[in-house]
Amino acid sequence: MPASPLDTRQPRESHSLQLSRPLVAGIVTALVGFTSSFAVVLAGLKAVGASQEQAASGLLALTLTFGVGVLWLSWRSRLPVTLAWSTPGAALLASAGVPDGGWPAAVGAFLIAGVLIVLTGLVPPLGRLMEMIPTALAQAMLAGVLLSLCLAPFKALGTAPLLVAPVILSWLIMMKFAPRWSVPAALIVALGVIGIYIVANGAAIPANRLLPELHWTTPSFTFGAASGIALPLFVVTMASQNIPGTAVLKSFGYTVPWRPSMLVTGAGTVLGAPFGGHAINLAALSAALAAGDEAGEDRSRRWIAAFTSGLAYLVLAAFSAALVTVVAAAPPGLLEAVAGLALLGTMASAIASALAVAEERIGASVTFLVAASGLSFGGIGAAFWALAAGILVRQVLKPRESLN
Repeated sequence: MPASPLDTRQPRESHSLQLSRPLVAGIVTALVGFTSSFAVVLAGLKAVGASQEQAASGLLALTLTFGVGVLWLSWRSRLPVTLAWSTPGAALLASAGVPDGGWPAAVGAFLIAGVLIVLTGLVPPLGRLMEMIPTALAQAMLAGVLLSLCLAPFKALGTAPLLVAPVILSWLIMMKFAPRWSVPAALIVALGVIGIYIVANGAAIPANRLLPELHWTTPSFTFGAASGIALPLFVVTMASQNIPGTAVLKSFGYTVPWRPSMLVTGAGTVLGAPFGGHAINLAALSAALAAGDEAGEDRSRRWIAAFTSGLAYLVLAAFSAALVTVVAAAPPGLLEAVAGLALLGTMASAIASALAVAEERIGASVTFLVAASGLSFGGIGAAFWALAAGILVRQVLKPRESLN
């Protein structure tokens, strides 16, 4: 029997399908974004002096602030704008070491970075000044600070092969068949290894540390932390997250609301800093999950995927303390191995971008090597000196090249 013109069952079914696709895409965006890089965040926060409780608080603060930020931006703009914590920024922290003044000085640096992000939204010349930093040098600095973390899986393989080999193998297999889930799969295997390790060693997991809790740290401000952490953190976050994040959305035909995005992410960083959050920003890699075809054919409804990811992040925030507590019981090197695997793709992209232009290669190479060396001078970390050295070399060589 032909369907009656008044029969609305098919349209309702189609509407349900149209709604389910962005909802699923949003949940996947949150799961991939959180599980693929939270190990990097923990490694970075601990490297600059955070205790287990402070690192857990930082992870919670970051997830809450960018989760709420995603809800606000996607709802107001009706665009699939997604946010994330600064994964390259966390990798930078992992190579920076504890600054003079300890964890409170690091928190002060996070606060300064947040203010700079806010100013980028309020003061257009600051954004243009940011664009003047050569991309090759910014990417070379990022690659240099990532090197030590990306070496971690292979160093750990030499010291604890039975524990680390299953993690690397699972990552490699998933890279072959489902690259997007390679790091989450490695994390699941790592958690299984940690579970076996805990049982075998009879380690106890304190129940009071399984519940999420924010810990306030009164920030202090030192020149070394401001120049060695805050400034490089700002540069890396802008160059490796906010600008690529804008480009990703543009590739799908969306224009990022730049000013509101900088104000929200900058304010979120400022609010989260005293609780241990280092920086939040526009999502780059995971942005494609909410803005692409997987979020549905109707482009006008893909903002629902971003909004759903914000809700999912708030749910994941409830498990942040439990994850930190379990990971804290891991054998040495295992967490760093997962973090290194998570950053391999980022480092490869950074190296390719740094060396893409022949005229920039010497300056970029110097930047990379100084950043990778771990040089610290005057209380200022390697990332700052790497950028300074690269700019100096670039300027010295530029007149010579122009004469040829």
